[in-house]
Amino acid sequence: MTTVALLGTGIMGAGMGHNMLAAGLDLRVWNRTASKAAPLVDAGAHGVDDPADAVRGADVVVTMLGDAGDVLAVMERAAPGLARGQVWAQMTTVGVAPLADLAALARTHGLVFVDAPVLGTRAPAESGQLQVFAAGPADVRERVAPVFDAVGRETVWLGEDGADAAASRFKLVANSWVMAVTAATGETMALAKGLGVDPAVFLGAIEGGPLDLPYLRVKSTAILDEDWTPAFSAANAAKDCGLIVDAGAAAGVRLDVAAAARDRLRRVCDAGHADDDMAASYLASFLREDASFLREDED
Repeated sequence: MTTVALLGTGIMGAGMGHNMLAAGLDLRVWNRTASKAAPLVDAGAHGVDDPADAVRGADVVVTMLGDAGDVLAVMERAAPGLARGQVWAQMTTVGVAPLADLAALARTHGLVFVDAPVLGTRAPAESGQLQVFAAGPADVRERVAPVFDAVGRETVWLGEDGADAAASRFKLVANSWVMAVTAATGETMALAKGLGVDPAVFLGAIEGGPLDLPYLRVKSTAILDEDWTPAFSAANAAKDCGLIVDAGAAAGVRLDVAAAARDRLRRVCDAGHADDDMAASYLASFLREDASFLREDED
């Protein structure tokens, strides 16, 4: 039986953990806020108070945390329990440049580093339908297969060197499309409201045509229902947009849409919606730069 140490049981990590358990993996879980790991413990995982205890003796260490800084801090805390030859599947979206510090930490401790960010939100995480974009040594793929197969519908291998950021670069390209669609959906719904156009008529007009797509339907429904239950939080989306912009700038590519999406998301986060779904970026169309509402009927 493969023993997995899962560090991070938030929106994404929780769903992934339940699918690891369903696949019969021996799962140890740690989260900074222990209560968020409690449902997994109730389902059969071994809860620990120290990340070093989670990773000690584990076949695969999985990190699913907020950003690269969080991952680095937690893995440094876990260091006393790490052993040379352990596989570290780093599944947080951390971007390109920040990955270097994580790969360096892996080398310091003799870990086999697999860069493996995932594409998907709460529902795919809970149903085991994430896409895993991975890069790592070919001889380790069988060892991580039980984990990746448990959490995802497919694993796309993009190279044999986890440190070269091939998987993270690919993930940012995919995320740039997700963020662009989310931002465009929010602005379209906001413009319809501002102009007094029934959004249902717009959605009906494009239904089934080349301009229609499932993600538009999901996010427009959330907006129209004012349902901000997080599938992927505005704070994490803002972080990812920032990573996209930074990676583009480093590559000599100006990303105006991603920068605008980042700024909209930051604005709604400042207005108190950081933990709401990223569809709440719709509200940015009605917010001043100081996060106060432009329209009284939005307050």
